[in-house]
Amino acid sequence: MQEAIEQTGTTNNQENTAEQSAGNSSDVNVGQTERWASALAGGALAIYGLTRRTWGGVVLALVGGTLIYRGSTGYCQMYDMLGVNTAGTETDNPLVSVPAGKGIKVEKSVEINRSPEELYRFWRNFENLPRFMNHLESVKVTGEGRSHWVARAPAGKTVEWDAEINNEKENELIAWRSLEGADVDNAGSVRFEPSADGRGTTVRVTLKYDPPAGKLGSLIARFFGEEPSQQIEEDLQRFKQVMETGEAASVEGQPTGRSASA
Repeated sequence: MQEAIEQTGTTNNQENTAEQSAGNSSDVNVGQTERWASALAGGALAIYGLTRRTWGGVVLALVGGTLIYRGSTGYCQMYDMLGVNTAGTETDNPLVSVPAGKGIKVEKSVEINRSPEELYRFWRNFENLPRFMNHLESVKVTGEGRSHWVARAPAGKTVEWDAEINNEKENELIAWRSLEGADVDNAGSVRFEPSADGRGTTVRVTLKYDPPAGKLGSLIARFFGEEPSQQIEEDLQRFKQVMETGEAASVEGQPTGRSASA
């Protein structure tokens, strides 16, 4: 019984780490002191506004509610837009490549008419990824759970990093993170979920990355037509083509002729 509990605890810790690496649903970008101040000021303002029993009081109450939300969640939309983060970092945790409150998160999914087992097996061999990910120049497996990635960047440049698998469930989940010294800190995961109708698989990709120059770097990349959200959506469509037809269309729409066999 004790062994089972320890195994369960280990699995839960791995899942939590993977989720933290790939990013949370709401990133924290407000420091602890600011959060307390926001919550206290928001509560006082909301109470004062409600006691006024006027339209002006309603506005004050709404502002107070916004401050309470800011304090309770640690998220400020204005900070997010400006790329400001006063929450500090989690760089002391060696298992986190992109700290909470930093970087950019992308989530995309696609339905593929193949089994989770077949899709997992193909993706698990990371050297297959450049077959459908056009921004990847190469991926080379360097050891157990480790690999070296080379990706195309704007203006004809390339970026490189070493990565390791930090969580894995056979036929269900693969999660990875970049290691120290990466040109672009990143973490990601891919889930293979049987479709509700039992005829295929939902492939769900989550990527979190911290581009050089932060959000400004992302805007520059978007200008060059290499924004990761767009990339991943197109990559998943090519993955679908590769797995269902055996070949992916090129940028011009013509088949590349690359087989899906691993």
